[in-house]
Amino acid sequence: DIVDKVTRLLDKTDLFVADNPVGVGSRVQDIIQFLHIQQSNNVLMLGMWGMGGIGKTTIAKAIYNEIGRNFDGRSFLGNVREVWEQTGGQVYLQEQLLFDIFKGTTTKIQNIDSGKTILKDRLRHKRVLLVLDDVSQLEQLDALCSSREWFGRGSRIIITTRDMHILRWSGVDKAYTMKEMDDTESIELFSWHAFKQMSPREDFARISRNVVEYCGRLPLALEVIGRYLFGRKVTEWKCVLEKLKRIPNNKVQNKLKISYDGLDDDFQRAIFLDITCFFIGMDRNDVIYILSGCELFPENGISVLIERNLVTIDDENRLGMHDLLRDMGREIICDTPRKEPEDRSRLWFHEDVLDVLSAQTGV
Repeated sequence: DIVDKVTRLLDKTDLFVADNPVGVGSRVQDIIQFLHIQQSNNVLMLGMWGMGGIGKTTIAKAIYNEIGRNFDGRSFLGNVREVWEQTGGQVYLQEQLLFDIFKGTTTKIQNIDSGKTILKDRLRHKRVLLVLDDVSQLEQLDALCSSREWFGRGSRIIITTRDMHILRWSGVDKAYTMKEMDDTESIELFSWHAFKQMSPREDFARISRNVVEYCGRLPLALEVIGRYLFGRKVTEWKCVLEKLKRIPNNKVQNKLKISYDGLDDDFQRAIFLDITCFFIGMDRNDVIYILSGCELFPENGISVLIERNLVTIDDENRLGMHDLLRDMGREIICDTPRKEPEDRSRLWFHEDVLDVLSAQTGV
């Protein structure tokens, strides 16, 4: 016991969180309050749910650093979705979990099923902190934390995901919906990347607000586009902003597109693309009625899109969507290399519709 305590005290392996962790502290404290729950000895599971790029991983890393040394062992399994898809990645995740908890001890696992048995046998008397970052399939949870009985009393398990269905299936004690940044936080985060200071230069104040509005307060976009604009003139900023409205930033789009690519079938993808072009702001029931005529099974499809944070529903039952997700969907339709309007599956710009109909060039 003394050796274990000394080992924990000497553990300096904190994770890098961010150079400019704007808004991180308050969100971390919100979640930590739940995780402690008057120092409950129950095994508690917390889900963190939100769209790609909203900061789930950043917050989870900060929590891991903040409370990790209070446990017998801790493990942060990052990029579970990516690693799982690699050859040998499934067993690797199980081995990495054990290596993290039992510092310096390597365990060779033959297959997933034997790994589950080993995890249960070795962890059930350990009070651990386990973070599973970017979980995308139920099978991943089954292999890494199939039951609370695998873990010692007082353990805490955090799951970050884009898919609410995963959190419901796992029976988490609380599903925490990631909070959007407010305007002040958004301007500050953007400024650190665009100007390397906490507020915009005076001559860039108005255009900065316009860029932040375009980014929809999404941390990923604020950082990527801020870095790209650093050191450029105001006239170039205006040009870039106009271009982004037609052609989204590739780095941001690729991150967001993971959720689209992960949809179950082409019916769900078609529903998503239809909503991006035609149905934002419309009543959910009206959209279901329309798309049922296209035999797209929209009752289930729209539910899945909501669970995966690709579509939202407001208090008046209207469909909504983050502007960058809308732009990502429309860019998918344009395809690469960029298709001419008459070759696209859907048209949404009035000018394109008028040109195609006038010239009768549609397929």
